[in-house]
Order: sequence, then structure tokens, then C-alpha cells
Amino acid sequence: MHFSAHPFFISLPFFQILHPQTSMWFLLFMILPFIGLAYVGWHIWVLLPLASIWKGLILTTGIACFFMLFLNFSGALEKIPLPLSRILYETGTTTILVLLYLVILFLVLDLGRLVHLVPRSWLYANGVTSVAILGMMLTVFLCGNIHYHNKVRVALNLQTTKPLKKDYTIVMASDLHLGYHNTRSDLAKWVDMMNAEQPDLILIAGDIIDISVRPLFEEKMAEEFHRLQAPVYACLGNHEYYSNEPRAQQFYTDAGIHLLKDSCVVADDLCIIGRDDRTNRHRLAIRKLMQQADSTKYQILLDHQPYYLEQAEQAGIDFQLSGHTHEGQIWPVSWITHHLYDCAWGSYQRSNTHYYVSSGLGIWGGKYRIGTQSEYIVLKLTSERQ
Repeated sequence: MHFSAHPFFISLPFFQILHPQTSMWFLLFMILPFIGLAYVGWHIWVLLPLASIWKGLILTTGIACFFMLFLNFSGALEKIPLPLSRILYETGTTTILVLLYLVILFLVLDLGRLVHLVPRSWLYANGVTSVAILGMMLTVFLCGNIHYHNKVRVALNLQTTKPLKKDYTIVMASDLHLGYHNTRSDLAKWVDMMNAEQPDLILIAGDIIDISVRPLFEEKMAEEFHRLQAPVYACLGNHEYYSNEPRAQQFYTDAGIHLLKDSCVVADDLCIIGRDDRTNRHRLAIRKLMQQADSTKYQILLDHQPYYLEQAEQAGIDFQLSGHTHEGQIWPVSWITHHLYDCAWGSYQRSNTHYYVSSGLGIWGGKYRIGTQSEYIVLKLTSERQ
């Protein structure tokens, strides 16, 4: 029996990269967080040098924060005031990341005990160890939050043998994940950042929306997109489907974004091709999609998920922009993404086809970048014939 995991779990950094399709994978990834919670909970119980009532209160609070994670797909966030929804969203999504790092930390300490490098006293009723772990976690996540807010400008220079009337400046991004955590004020900063590049056009490779369109409509985020000083072209990502695809398309329309859903458009010397997300199993194959494209123009393909990159090469596409991976979002998940994808992040080339897989301008869940970066790309495209 085969079925897909719930969209929410696929959106988690650990699950998103694997896309479990079988009942075995689904059950495994449903169970793992609870095993981790039990493992960390037991360690905290024996570590804290406190009375049972205080340890119980701390663990109860932590468990409650963990279960806030499930509000993201229960529909509860849609029914409560937006400020409270944001708090619950941030708390739940941060807790799962904290849990991951606590599991790693306690596994290292337990391994240290097995090889007699860590004394048993360090892990039982030890206030020094407790404070050290708390300090370490606060430092890691504070630095991760600061790093998230530092948007990295990636300069990319390409030449083409196809004739261009002028040099083009193209701002590219993916995975904005606007919603309960990335708010209108965040988007306003990103719009200013893009406008400062004075681009000829702006390309977004999907996942503009996070898990719900509600915050985008309530905050009137479409108004910010209208401040962009260049045409915006985008394809759909998997999160547009999770957040209600028809309403997502309505937001694109309200925002003045040119949605390319298995379609293409000629913009001066460029042919922009937008592929529907692979969530839609009936999307067009690239070879059929290319029948609509003008091969005399420089062809740019927007395809949210970077699977089967050889298909763009075989179709003779000049450049493909993808996102989706977030480069794992946090270490050590980034190690896994680099193992699973031909290109999980950055520049890549196959024959005459260039690729860029972005780690994303925004992010899913808590605002932390640990070992990865939030970025936007500025492509300078010139013709060798000029």
C-alpha cells in the first residue's frame, strides 16, 4: 500500500528532502519525533538538579510546545487571532528544531559515556551541565536567527551565444514562505532589496506562500509586490498546493505576479518557462512544455523542485532556476540534501545548460539558518556576440 505523507510533514526540513511515499516511510517519520521527545525528556529529567514538581513543570511546558507543531496542519491557526497564530506557529516549529539538536547533543554525551570520556556525574543531577546545555542552545539559535536575517547576495555572470539587444539584470529568488512567520514587514525589506538592483525582471521559483494564504490576505501583502519596479514571473511550489492552490493563484493575481503554470512567455530577448510543481502528477513533461517555447530566445526554466536535472539539458534549455531544498535549512540536514540531489544548492552545469538551485530567500518554520544561508541571486546576462 502506497500513500503520501501529510503535506505538513513533507514541509519539515527532515521530511521535505526525502518525500516519503510509502506507508513504511510515513510511519517511520511519524514515530521518530516522539522517540526523540521521549529520549530527550528522560535525559532532562535525570539531569536537572531540581525537585520533581519543577522538573515536571519544565517537561510539561516543553511537551506542550512540541504539540503546538501539530496546530500547523490541524486548521486551528486559521480560527484564532493572527498575532496568537504567529506565536503558536513560531513556538511549535522552533521546538522541533531544538529537539533535533538536543537529540544530537545527548547522543554525543551518551557515546562519550560508552567510551569513558564523559563521567556519569555529568548527566545526573548536574547544575553545571544543565546551564552549559541551556547556554549552548541559546547561543546556537540566537546566532541562527541573526544569520537568517542576513540575506546573502549571490552574483552570477553568464554569457550566451544567442543574440541579446542589451545586457540583462535578473533578480532571482525562491522559497519566500510568506505567512505566519515571514510577515509583510519582512517582505517590504526584500522588495527594497530587489529594487536596489534595478533589475529588468524578477523570477521566483515557487513557494512564495508558506502553509496558509490567510496571513497574506489579512496583511495585504499583495500591495508590497506592486512596489517591485520590474515584471515578476513565478512558478508554483509544493507549498502553494498545501496552502490551497486556487487561493494561492488568486494571491498571485492580486499581487501582479505573472504565474507560469506549464506555460511560457517571451520577455524581450528571453523566453521564460514556468513548470507546474511535481505535486501535480499531471503536469506536462518538459519535452511537451518546450513545444510552446521559442528556441531562438534565451530560455529560462522555472521548476521548483530540482529533480531529474538531465531533462532540462536534453531539452536544450539554457538556464534552470529551482529551489525547494533550502539546502536542508539547518546542519546536519544539509549533509543529507547534498547526498540526495545532483545539486542541492548553488551553481551547476550539464553540457550547455546552467542551473542554480537556491537555498531560499525565506524559510519554513522558525527563523534559523544553521550552516546554510538565506539568499537571492543577481544574474548578469550578456551576449558573446555583442
